[in-house]
Amino acid sequence: MDDGNGTVVIGAGPAGLTAAYELLRHGETVRVYEADEVVGGISRTVVRDGWRFDIGGHRFFTKVSRVEDFWHEILPDEDFLLRPRMSRIYYRGALYDYPLNATNALRNLGLREALRCVGSYGRARLRPPRDQSHFEGWVSARFGWRLYSIFFKTYTEKVWGMPADQLQADWAAQRIKNLSLSTAVLNALLPRRNRKDVTSLIEEFQYPKHGPGMMWERCTEEVEKRGGTVRLNTWVAAVHRDPATRRATAVTVLDADGERTEPADHVISSMPISALVHAMRPAAPPEVRAAADDLRYRDFLTVALVVPAEFSFPDNWIYVHDPAAKVGRIQNFGSWSPYLVKDGRTCLGLEYFVFEDDEMWRTPDADLIALATAELERLGLVRPGCVETGYVVRMPKAYPVYDEHYQHNVDVIRGWLAREVENVHPVGRNGMHRYNNADHSMLTAMLTAENIAHGAGHDVWTVNVEQDYHEQKAPSRHGTGRDAPIMPARR
Repeated sequence: MDDGNGTVVIGAGPAGLTAAYELLRHGETVRVYEADEVVGGISRTVVRDGWRFDIGGHRFFTKVSRVEDFWHEILPDEDFLLRPRMSRIYYRGALYDYPLNATNALRNLGLREALRCVGSYGRARLRPPRDQSHFEGWVSARFGWRLYSIFFKTYTEKVWGMPADQLQADWAAQRIKNLSLSTAVLNALLPRRNRKDVTSLIEEFQYPKHGPGMMWERCTEEVEKRGGTVRLNTWVAAVHRDPATRRATAVTVLDADGERTEPADHVISSMPISALVHAMRPAAPPEVRAAADDLRYRDFLTVALVVPAEFSFPDNWIYVHDPAAKVGRIQNFGSWSPYLVKDGRTCLGLEYFVFEDDEMWRTPDADLIALATAELERLGLVRPGCVETGYVVRMPKAYPVYDEHYQHNVDVIRGWLAREVENVHPVGRNGMHRYNNADHSMLTAMLTAENIAHGAGHDVWTVNVEQDYHEQKAPSRHGTGRDAPIMPARR
């Protein structure tokens, strides 16, 4: 171990714990502080009365070989299941296959509506929207307005709580397979044996048998075994910096024992970058604080309902495009792993996307369970009266919002940190305000650890900037990333 003050890591999610593990690999001293009572962040596994819930669904796949090697270094192969990938779209009482199946789509839409969709696509090809900087223009240019309005608009606006023309296209380009309607139809019609040159979605993925939290619980054990510390229920209240040296020197933490200040040679932060700015002492300049205040986050509710196994379905989840229903997506935890469910029953997780100041966020659990039960019955996915019990899980700041101002705000904060606090290193989804999958978040942490230990000079902001689809097949073996909550031709 080094002889200095070591590195403080803020947050014990995938990015924070990966950073800690990698720093220890390089012989560095590490202390991890997590404000919550469990590790894993949004990749935790929640356990209630023996039922296990995955928060949002985490398919383990990656194009990054070192990330996959990490997973299998932490968990033995026997702890992984190989699971089929399946998700469908619920629209007007019908379920649509995804990826697109021409026969299924034609049967559900009907010939007249299908022809309208094709005509709308043709018009978009001849006269594409002038403004493709936002989600609505970007998607309708590639699929036509009619398909966009059926399969993208309603769900996306549920997820983000804003009109789709205020959501930036760079997020859409990362999350949706970059193909046109004609390519999608061709992919659906070609025999599978002749599709070697067609990039398609992964058809199966790995999954820790007890849920993704299993990975991060084991990683925590390994960090502590190797000499690091992980403190839960411990809030980093301040990051102290020296303007003369332009470096962070210490952090102040709060826990059950009170407040204390601990020195640090480096700080790796996976906390929301807006919170990091406001934790700075002395305070950041007004324009930097204003940029932090203007960043937005979407929060997340899961209502998990226990039902008899006869109401299971083969999908990992179903996207709900019915505008009359508040639910955005429905998980079937039994389709992820039989170890998540029990007793001849499955558990269906209804996902609601909210803001923390919404009335729904403050609604009592019993009322949320009643709402979710009524919606599940109204959608016809269960028989009335069959829901046996339910549980509610709230996850604040689940998704950084890509609104029209986010990139400017991030650039302002990023530039100030680089100039004035060069040894503070943002990593991960909220740490960088970037909609990373778990594998990309982990890669930012790995590269940051190399920068600290060896002065490698990696630019972690270049991770996950390519505009392609994250669930495409790769030549490597199956690996993980979090599947995003967007209607496909997707997260």
